[in-house]
Amino acid sequence: MVGVGSGLLAVQPLRRKHCAGCRRGPLPMLVLEDAAPRCLDCADLGHLVFLPRGDTALTRRSREESGLSVVVVRFNRRKGRYERQGVLVEEAALARAEERCLADAEARRRRRARDARLRSAQDAYFAESFAAEILRLFPGCPADRALGIAAHASQRGSGRVGRSAAGRALSEAAVVFAVRASVRHLDTPYDRLLMSGVPRHEARRRIAADVETVIRTWREEQDLPDVRGVRDVRDVRTARDGSAA
Repeated sequence: MVGVGSGLLAVQPLRRKHCAGCRRGPLPMLVLEDAAPRCLDCADLGHLVFLPRGDTALTRRSREESGLSVVVVRFNRRKGRYERQGVLVEEAALARAEERCLADAEARRRRRARDARLRSAQDAYFAESFAAEILRLFPGCPADRALGIAAHASQRGSGRVGRSAAGRALSEAAVVFAVRASVRHLDTPYDRLLMSGVPRHEARRRIAADVETVIRTWREEQDLPDVRGVRDVRDVRTARDGSAA
């Protein structure tokens, strides 16, 4: 039987081969003993099961669990070399390896779920902080609108201003940029102008006065409490409710 390093080798033949011992064939897999092909049964390997390549973790663990394992190769004529196709391992070892991989998969699933919950909580906190900063700079902006602007601007993976370094730092420029963008799209005919074929710069020029009107209105205090330093939009609501009472 041919060795590969410290292991054993079986071959998937390209041509029809028959076992030199029992004469069975053609053989889907064989081993060579004294240059003669032998079937797995005659080579005392018939109790092993074939695990195709592709799952590195399962292959590694199957070989760790198996007292006997054999590398299976096939000759690639185009590349002129033998390539691994999988391994032969004990059936019980494969079952144990599968259980270990399933346990790891479940652990990874739970970890992904925990990470997702953590990211969701972080995103919610950041959106509220962003909304509170909007309300500090634009006290006339409705609280629900501020939350909507913040949620849109800070959506994870969006590439919007809230996910930029300036946005994460709650810089005034980033917050004002997000507010202006929201006003432009929701409070003016800007989108309709674009859809009608008006060039972007011309559309912006036409709606500039409308944007400034909304921005100026939102910047007015309107007898609202000072929310400077507030980082949670719920605190802003509480302050407003208290001032109204």
